[in-house]
Amino acid sequence: MTNDLRVAANYQPVLRELGLDAQSVFTHPQIKVWRSIPERENCTLDGAGLRLHIKRYHAQSRRPTPADREAQGIRLLAERQIPTLELVAWGTIDDGRSFVITRDLAGCVAADKLIEAGLDFSAILNATADLAARLHNQALHHRDLYLCHFFVNQSDPSQEIRLIDAARVRQLPRWPLRQRWIIKDLAQFWYSMLQLPIPAEQRAMWFDRYTQQRCLRNAAGLLTRVQRKARRIARHDVHLNARQPQRNISIP
Repeated sequence: MTNDLRVAANYQPVLRELGLDAQSVFTHPQIKVWRSIPERENCTLDGAGLRLHIKRYHAQSRRPTPADREAQGIRLLAERQIPTLELVAWGTIDDGRSFVITRDLAGCVAADKLIEAGLDFSAILNATADLAARLHNQALHHRDLYLCHFFVNQSDPSQEIRLIDAARVRQLPRWPLRQRWIIKDLAQFWYSMLQLPIPAEQRAMWFDRYTQQRCLRNAAGLLTRVQRKARRIARHDVHLNARQPQRNISIP
């Protein structure tokens, strides 16, 4: 495995100005690590008039690398007109470490943080439900569909929402496995609503909006399965947070 850096054409001058190549993604003195967990480091780099977000994945010998998968997930979302991050670059160095670089979503904040700060969920209820429905209507699933991965434009919360953290985005398989992955996505979103001051009535309205956008039948049966899965996620989350408290640190 050799050093490999793939850069979007419009960002090549930016990376040259910053002095970034594949190797220096892991050594550049101005890169700041704000989270370190077993599988990766999350970093920021400010310069050339913008902020970049960098995920540095630990070494592995297999292909595709985690960075390859994340870059592919971002491209899949963009191809299906799902608003997401702007991919700047990704690659691998010769020891098996990989990385992906995206541009900061200036003016946007994670939906859960806005709700914690006082935003009424009703302001983004339809937009988030529509985005989740569009994702599944485009035959994709996210596998980390929590509210924290919906980034909201503070100037107009009801209009501009982007879906981030695309490392696990995949094409939906055929039935019956397709339903399993859709339920997992919806259960993750439902679980994240339960962690916030979102009234039960608004949670129900969100699910109704989602099912309407997808023209689904037997919404009540689907909701029962989603809630059952959300309870399992809650139990798992307790253990995961105890083992890895750094996972919940917010982007600075």
